[in-house]
Amino acid sequence: MAGHRFNPEKADKLLDPNRTSLIDPDWVADKLKLPSGAHVMDLGAGNGFFTLPLAKRTSGEVYAVDVEPEMLGLLGVRAEEKGAGNIGLIESDLEDIPLEDGTAEASIAAFVIHEVGDRRKAFNEMNRIMKDGSKGAIVEWARVEGESGPPLHERLDPEILINEMKSSGIIIDELVEKEEVYVIFFSTKSSE
Repeated sequence: MAGHRFNPEKADKLLDPNRTSLIDPDWVADKLKLPSGAHVMDLGAGNGFFTLPLAKRTSGEVYAVDVEPEMLGLLGVRAEEKGAGNIGLIESDLEDIPLEDGTAEASIAAFVIHEVGDRRKAFNEMNRIMKDGSKGAIVEWARVEGESGPPLHERLDPEILINEMKSSGIIIDELVEKEEVYVIFFSTKSSE
C-alpha cells in the first residue's frame, strides 16, 4: 500500500536549507551528467527542490510532474522568480504520465516513490518515457527513524525498489546510502 500524500500546506518544509544536509540537489543533478539540451523529468516535483537545479543545467525542457496542482502553482511562481523559462508543469500521477515515448534523457523521482500506489507501473512509465541510454535517480527515505520524512512503516528498503526497477527493464548503476536517505542511480537500456 502506498503512503499518504505530502500535504501542500507544509510546502515550505521542502525548501528548508537544512534539507540540503540530507541530500544536495546539485550533487544529484551533477551525477546525472546532463547533455546540454537534455529534456528531463522531475517526478513528484513538489515546489521545485530538484526542478530548479535541473533547469540550470540544461537548455532543454524540464517536465515537472506532480499530482498536486497547488504544489505546481508554487513551483510555477518560483520558476518565474528565478527566470527558469524551460520548466513545464504537468499535473499527473506517476503511473500514467502524459508524455510521449522517448521524450526525456534524464529523470529524478525524489521522496515520492513511497507514495505511489503501483510502483512497477510507475517504473514502466519512467522506462517508456526515457530514451535508451538515459540516466536517472530515485531518492528515498532510509528505513530509519528520523525527524523528517514519512513514518518508518511507509519507508521502503532500497532492495525492494531495486528489484522492482530491474523487473521494469531499468539498469541499476549505483546505490548511495546516506544516514537518512538513499539514492539509486540508474540507466535505461543502451541503444545497440
